[in-house]
Amino acid sequence: MKRFRILLIVTFLALGGFVWWSVHQTGGGDFSAFTQSNGLMQDNSPLKMTPKEELVVDLYEKFSPSVVNISTSFVTQDFFTSPVEQEGSGSGFVIDKQGDIITNNHVIDGARQIWVTFYDKSVVQAKVIGTDPTVDLAVLKVSISSEKLKPLVLGSSSTLKPGQSVIAIGNPFGLQQTITTGVVSALNRTLEDSSGQKMYNIIQTDAAINPGNSGGPLLDSGGRVIGVNTAIVSPSGGSVGVSFAIPVETVVRVAPSLIKYGHYEHPWLGIENADTLTPEISKQFDNAGLAMGIDHGVLLWSIYQGGPLDRAGLHGAIRFLRFGNTSFPVGADIITGVDGARLQSYDALIYYLETKKRVGETVQLTVMRNNQEFTVPVVLAVNPLNA
Repeated sequence: MKRFRILLIVTFLALGGFVWWSVHQTGGGDFSAFTQSNGLMQDNSPLKMTPKEELVVDLYEKFSPSVVNISTSFVTQDFFTSPVEQEGSGSGFVIDKQGDIITNNHVIDGARQIWVTFYDKSVVQAKVIGTDPTVDLAVLKVSISSEKLKPLVLGSSSTLKPGQSVIAIGNPFGLQQTITTGVVSALNRTLEDSSGQKMYNIIQTDAAINPGNSGGPLLDSGGRVIGVNTAIVSPSGGSVGVSFAIPVETVVRVAPSLIKYGHYEHPWLGIENADTLTPEISKQFDNAGLAMGIDHGVLLWSIYQGGPLDRAGLHGAIRFLRFGNTSFPVGADIITGVDGARLQSYDALIYYLETKKRVGETVQLTVMRNNQEFTVPVVLAVNPLNA
């Protein structure tokens, strides 16, 4: 029994020493910082934030007032084709003192009414002044006191590197002014929607983005907009660490036209159907007795009559030859370069036109036909599919 009492005393002394050490290690100072209730010990003293925490808190306090909640109402049809009103939500951010707000096109597409809620709970009705489904952007206009309009500064995504810190602010599930943090996971991703429409140069991040975040800003550590949050990859519809944002360069390129004209004119070559020519595909042609003499570029299966390529004298396949289970286009022109640069893929061609060229400008296409290479100028037209 005596040995047991000694052991018990030693145990309490050791426990007390550990608590004293823990308090001093965490900067608690002394036991006066603690309060005790129902046998529970609580430390009410403020904890010093890390520099990273201070940065995130500062960014949130400075820039969250620029982010708005977007509420929409839609009219759909039920099983009996009767009209049913539904609601949706998303995010957006102020870009100027004139009341222009950037969001995703899919947030407001088909909306009958749109309301914007600001940081101070002010609610105003908004109207759509420009949309571009191709890049999933839209611009809304609101009429409200300029004091409530706090524009964000647009930065650049061209110098981003994987691993850089990013911050997303939005309204996931309708929860206003929510901030999440993460890093740039990857760059230059390509997204394809259910209709086959592709978006290029997309930023991938692990910052949590959930339904309702769409249209909100992705910020760098300086508080500048580097992207517009647009999509997540998740079987459940919630964030699993794979989210995507439209690069701010797309906003800079498209938004002024949406504000001024209500739409953006995408440059167009008039390609109806094309494939990327790879060494593997080239070898298949060789095996079929249709040697092409090249293993890269864009193989034109078909083009639109009256389109830019047609007017420039190019053509798609003259006929098709079936070899085994594969159909081969015979006589199709192959675009191997654009403006003096070697062309590796169809996506690379479209991305170049979207980011470097405008409607009415001329591109110099290097073309392979019958194992002979030549260059032809082509004047870009407005893409009627996006008009």
